[in-house]
Amino acid sequence: MSHDHEPAPLTARAGGPLKGRVRVPGDKSISHRAMIFGLLAIGETRVSGLLEGEDVMRTAAAARTLGAVVHHDGPGSWRVQGVGVGGLHQPEDILDFGNAGTGSRLMMGVCGSHPITTTFDGDASLRKRPMRRILDPLEQMGTLVVSQQEGGRVPLTLRGPQEAIPIVYRPPVASAQIKSAVLLAGLAAPGETTVIEAEATRDHTETMLAHFGAEVTVTPEGAHGRRIVLKGQPELQAAPIVVPADPSSAAFPLVAGLIVPGSDILLESVMTNPLRSGLLTTLIEMGADITVEREANEGGETVADLRIRASQLKGVTVPPERAPSMIDEYPVLAVAAAFATGTTRMRGLQELRVKESDRLAAVEAGLRTAGVTCAIEGDDLVVEGSGGAPVPGGGPIATHLDHRIAMSFLVMGLATRQPVMVDDALMIATSFPSFVSLMNGLGGRIA
Repeated sequence: MSHDHEPAPLTARAGGPLKGRVRVPGDKSISHRAMIFGLLAIGETRVSGLLEGEDVMRTAAAARTLGAVVHHDGPGSWRVQGVGVGGLHQPEDILDFGNAGTGSRLMMGVCGSHPITTTFDGDASLRKRPMRRILDPLEQMGTLVVSQQEGGRVPLTLRGPQEAIPIVYRPPVASAQIKSAVLLAGLAAPGETTVIEAEATRDHTETMLAHFGAEVTVTPEGAHGRRIVLKGQPELQAAPIVVPADPSSAAFPLVAGLIVPGSDILLESVMTNPLRSGLLTTLIEMGADITVEREANEGGETVADLRIRASQLKGVTVPPERAPSMIDEYPVLAVAAAFATGTTRMRGLQELRVKESDRLAAVEAGLRTAGVTCAIEGDDLVVEGSGGAPVPGGGPIATHLDHRIAMSFLVMGLATRQPVMVDDALMIATSFPSFVSLMNGLGGRIA
């Protein structure tokens, strides 16, 4: 299939204040996992609030190819009839994950521990992303990497063992994707699979393992870490999943509400899992007027309504240990920092160099294009705020096919002196298909 497309530039310009209440789409991390656990459970898993972006649809298609019966009942409403741990079918086709880093990496863990041969591929952006960090632990568990591109990139083919070997694994970097791939692989292994994290990362996989009936114990390890022990070869039972609103998507209207003068918006049912809420913590430290209302629990995840009012932010230093809880939010935090008073230093961002693009370099280049003074110092991004004066704006901003870069700079354009243009907004559909209509519904001007 061809992965080429005509670029679709978009421009955001300043208008009046943003007002209203909205619910952003379902969480991407949980939506991917809903399809994967639906596949691995016995019985029918009912999912509501699923994010129907392209990335998650690729994971749904892969679940189907591996033997699940997947029904779409209406917007966000799905049913998945699973095959059980150990029951995956030998796929007829390659598993094409498009732009989906999470879906492809988690599914490598699932397939790599089953006695089947699977070929993974994706678009031009996914073909650049390193998969070696997933393949290393899988090889220790008995997976054979039949073929791969240079540096462990897709397209690659895995052949799983007759019976996977349980391991104790310490991920070399803080990454929920590595941890989750190992735990999902561990489902098919006898005995105990253990992951030891130096820095705790988002824990949706552990929460969902327990929700579907696996035995998983989590204990503190060191100052910031966790030890996760999974008992292998459980019989997972289908369980309903309510997908909360995605905090990484909520970050865009949230920052827009802070930087567009006079704004007052309410974001409904946003997931407030502490391992995902680093951005909230940081913005509140910066002086953001954010009120948490109506907290509740949905399927083991905490959710709340967030009320956002325009605020004069002040620069802060963001500690490196906060990075795992807000790794996807640094581009939009950098936009907020551009409007703050004083300097914001975001520390320890090496993980941003291996996202959809070198996200760190892309953010710095975009800020400069928009007239913001900034620098990369080692693995830190330093942004000089405008002190409350409007940021100049301009463009075109090079997005490098990265949806979060595109959305971050469109948010910026809602508050800059000149409009901000991004070179290509097509990739926004991978994670937040309704982004433009939602922002414009609040009073934004993106066209």
